[in-house]
Amino acid sequence: MRVSILVALAAATVLGAFTYMSSAGGAHKALAKPSPRALSQVERGRELYIYWCATCHGAGVGAEGRAQLPGTAALQEKYQGNLPALLEERTDLIPETVSLFVRNGISVMPFFRKTEISDEELAAISAYLTRPRPKR
Repeated sequence: MRVSILVALAAATVLGAFTYMSSAGGAHKALAKPSPRALSQVERGRELYIYWCATCHGAGVGAEGRAQLPGTAALQEKYQGNLPALLEERTDLIPETVSLFVRNGISVMPFFRKTEISDEELAAISAYLTRPRPKR
């Protein structure tokens, strides 16, 4: 029973992602890929995160009024509140973990080739997601 729920959630996540991308005209068509500028690695990583990752893993409402974007919803289901579903709120990530999932994908998340996200860009995204944050 639990497996069928997870399969249904995965299918809904994929469908929601495609619906969201097609209804929004494709996030990458709406945003220009950030150009390299004289920014800190964390600032550049934030821009790249917004471009590549936030359409699935950001805050906000998903397609067709779903409570969350597909990647955030999948992580919410996976972690059940034990870890934040929003990647930007995580404090346990390390660069190797970010690289592993970006380069290999997981579940319904696709992998990204070096021709899409260069190693330098991936290092910047990792720097953003693993940046030190003040304790709450």
